[in-house]
Amino acid sequence: PEEPGAGAAFARRIDPAREPGLSAEQRRLMAQVEHAQRQRVLQRRLRGRNTLLALCIGAVTLGIYGYTFYSVSQERFLDELEQEAEAARARA
Repeated sequence: PEEPGAGAAFARRIDPAREPGLSAEQRRLMAQVEHAQRQRVLQRRLRGRNTLLALCIGAVTLGIYGYTFYSVSQERFLDELEQEAEAARARA
């Protein structure tokens, strides 16, 4: 017993320019559909790249923001200046 569709030409590629029996309008429509499919694939690929780029930019931004807060919390020079000012006031 043969499987259904085993001998069928399912989704075979054709060259519209060499295919007999296609009108000029059918060839134009096939070219238009192929162009639309290429555009869809390109948009999907660009959407993935844009998402990756946005995540990278967000990660860099958050890294800079976090490092800034970390480095500012490490700075103690204002505390030292206040202590010196209090010591100067106490001497005066």
